Amino acid sequence: MAPQGPRRGPVRDGAGRAGRPRPGSRRCAVTQRLAPRWLEAETFDCRDAFVETLVALASEDPRIVGVVNDSVGSSKLDAFRTAFPDRLVNVGIAEQDMVGMAAGLAGGGRIPFVSGAACFLTARAMEQIKVDAAYSRNNLKLCGMSPGVAYGELGPTHHSIEDVAWLRALDQLVVVVPADPVETAAAIRWAAAYEGPVFVRVSRTPVPQVHPADHTFTPGRATVLHEGDDVTLVSNGTVLWRALAAAEQLAAEGIGARVLSMASVSPLDTAAVVQAARETGALVTAEESVPRGGLGGAVAEAVVAHHPVPVRMLGVDAFAPTGSAGYLLDRYGMSPEGIARAARELLHRRRS
Repeated sequence: MAPQGPRRGPVRDGAGRAGRPRPGSRRCAVTQRLAPRWLEAETFDCRDAFVETLVALASEDPRIVGVVNDSVGSSKLDAFRTAFPDRLVNVGIAEQDMVGMAAGLAGGGRIPFVSGAACFLTARAMEQIKVDAAYSRNNLKLCGMSPGVAYGELGPTHHSIEDVAWLRALDQLVVVVPADPVETAAAIRWAAAYEGPVFVRVSRTPVPQVHPADHTFTPGRATVLHEGDDVTLVSNGTVLWRALAAAEQLAAEGIGARVLSMASVSPLDTAAVVQAARETGALVTAEESVPRGGLGGAVAEAVVAHHPVPVRMLGVDAFAPTGSAGYLLDRYGMSPEGIARAARELLHRRRS
């Protein structure tokens, strides 16, 4: 069984260690090069921010209900169930029914937050998401728990690396990939107020806070977290802190890397992408998902249409082996050093 509880502590390397490298390990070299602020940073399970925010919103708005697929524990919704026992519907292991029932609740004036493991919510209920949420433009809030490779040791059956690409293809569905607890809470508050279907990834993989406490989420708007004029790193979700650490490594080498926090994958902040292409001339995307059709695909589409420049897309582009989430992100080139290396290679290509 995958671990359910919160984890607070230092940022870990791919082997799950904090600060003590294993001889001969590339991941150790990455850990050694991390700035102390990353090694010592407190980390958070974004599901805690999700449920805290949802309980607060439900206290103010009786229309808010929860719909789950036997996933109260893995969604960390115990506090919601305790506070509102008559406003939580558990349909059992029946994801298609879960989305269909939520559509009915939305049609009756409720605001359903549908919560389940992203791999099952999106794969098993894709037709219902397409028809009952997006096409019908029902007021559903789809919350994909433990997305990407969060269920690392359980393997590809439980990895949810295709969800962003699948859902970005749907018209009228907002797709959001928050990077930390602050952005998760902001996205959930925005989703509750928005009239229409939304998909929000809610990560279980421990991440440090990278956005200021007063950060707000706006669909179609990116945030610049690190300035630079040589190359742009576009990222979101659990990989964003790694992109920031990569930018700091590059800065120490005299390379200015702009970091765009792109939580809103659909709609994309095309203007910010095009501006970055014009001003920096090269872009690296990094995401905990398949880049084909995901964040990488969205950025590449914007660049080729408006201002073609070299783009390198990093992501989990194959059925991944079993292993911790940190190990898998490192394996697919998304350690801080891996992202920095991709930026250097892109700059070399551009200049040669």
